[in-house]
Amino acid sequence: MTTTTTRVLALLEILQGGGIHTVPDLAARLAVDERTVRRYVGHLLDLDVPVDAVRGRYGGYRLAPGYRMPPLMLTDEEALAVVLGLLAAQSAGLVTTSAAASESAAAKLRRVLPKPLARRLAALLETADVTARPHPGAAPETAVLLGLAEATHQQRPVALTYTDRKGRRTDRTVLPYGLVAHAGRWYLAGADPTAGDGGVRTFRLDRISALSVRSGSFVVPATFDPVTRVLTGLARTPWAHEVSLRVRADVPHVRRHLPADLATVSPIAAAAGTDDADPAERDGEPDGTPEADLDGWVRVRMRAERLDWIPPVLAALDRPFVIEHPAELRDLVRALARRLDACADQ
Repeated sequence: MTTTTTRVLALLEILQGGGIHTVPDLAARLAVDERTVRRYVGHLLDLDVPVDAVRGRYGGYRLAPGYRMPPLMLTDEEALAVVLGLLAAQSAGLVTTSAAASESAAAKLRRVLPKPLARRLAALLETADVTARPHPGAAPETAVLLGLAEATHQQRPVALTYTDRKGRRTDRTVLPYGLVAHAGRWYLAGADPTAGDGGVRTFRLDRISALSVRSGSFVVPATFDPVTRVLTGLARTPWAHEVSLRVRADVPHVRRHLPADLATVSPIAAAAGTDDADPAERDGEPDGTPEADLDGWVRVRMRAERLDWIPPVLAALDRPFVIEHPAELRDLVRALARRLDACADQ
C-alpha cells in the first residue's frame, strides 16, 4: 500500500468520525499541505465516497449525512485469515509498523465486518497469544520494504545505504532479485555490481538506512531462487569458527537438526570426483578413508561464533560422526560425553 493510499484511507477514517473538518486541521493531522488535502478529497470522490465541501468561515469537509461504509463481505475463514495474519506478522516482527498501527488496522477491519463475526474476532485477539517474539530492531522501515518490493517487481536497480554486521556503512547500487522473510527478519537477495565479482549478496532490510530507485532495468536469472540464496548466505556468514564434519546419515535427517540457515549439508560420494569438490573429497579424506567407504556419509559445514551449542546437536543426531575441524570441538564433545556418563551413573 502506497503512502498516498494510506493517507487517503486515514482521511476517510477522520471524516467517518463525523462533523466538519477544516482544511488546516486535516492538513495538520495528515502531515501534508492543504493542497494535498484537497487532492485526497478528490481521490475519495473518484471512489464514489460522498464528501461534501462546506463553505464559509467555519467550512471544510464532511461525509454526506447518512453515509456509512458498506459492510466488508468476508467469509468467516477469510476474516480469520486476515486477523491472524496481522497477529502473526506483528508477533514475528515482520511488520514495519508499531503495535498501535496493527491494532488500529484490526479495529478498522472489525468496524466494517458484520457484528457477530466482528465480536468473535475481537474475542480471539483479546485471548490469543503466540510464542514467537521479534528480534529487537528487526523490522525495516515501511518505505524501505515497500520501495524494494516495487523495485523488485519492476526489475529496477536501487541505490541504498547499508550498514554491515561489523558496523561499516557503505553506499552501493544493487539489482534486487527477491525479498525473503525468515526467522523474524526481512532479507534482500540481489546482485551487487560494486562488490567486484558482481556476485549475489544477501542484505538485511533493517540495516538499510536510505533507498532510492534508479533508472534502467535488469533480468533475474531464470534459475535464481531467493529463498535458497538467503538461507545459503546465512549459513556461510563468517563467524569466529569454521566447522567441518562428516556424518553417516542422509541429508533430510541432518536437516531436521541443522536447518539450511545454519549449515550446508551435501553427500560426500556425490561431490567426490567433481571439478568443484575439495581436494580431500577428490583424493580421499585426510585420515585415509577411501572414497568408496564414504557412501552414505554427508559433509556438514557451518560457521559459528561459539562452539558450545554444537556437541548437544551432534548427540541429538544419534549418528556416527567425524570432526574434521576445529580441534577444540573434539574437546567439547568429550566433555559433554563425560557429563552424560556421570549423570547416567547416578
